[in-house]
Amino acid sequence: MNTLALLAMTDTGVKALAAAIAILVAAVAAIAMGIAISKALEGIARQPEAEKKISKSLILGLVFLETCIIYALVVAILIIFVLG
Repeated sequence: MNTLALLAMTDTGVKALAAAIAILVAAVAAIAMGIAISKALEGIARQPEAEKKISKSLILGLVFLETCIIYALVVAILIIFVLG
């Protein structure tokens, strides 16, 4: 058996895999934040008069995404330090 399969079978390996998945969620949310900011700036460039509406929606969306990232990082820290 290869090393990765052996590591995944151990208790430590499962915890490491769970922490990696939590960090992956945070990374995907961070990429989504970048895309949202990009699209909002494109919208503001096309319609400067709608800047306030676009900005309010953008900030609200970014707050939700940031909350998701913080929760994922807290879960990863709990998996590593509390369950480890």
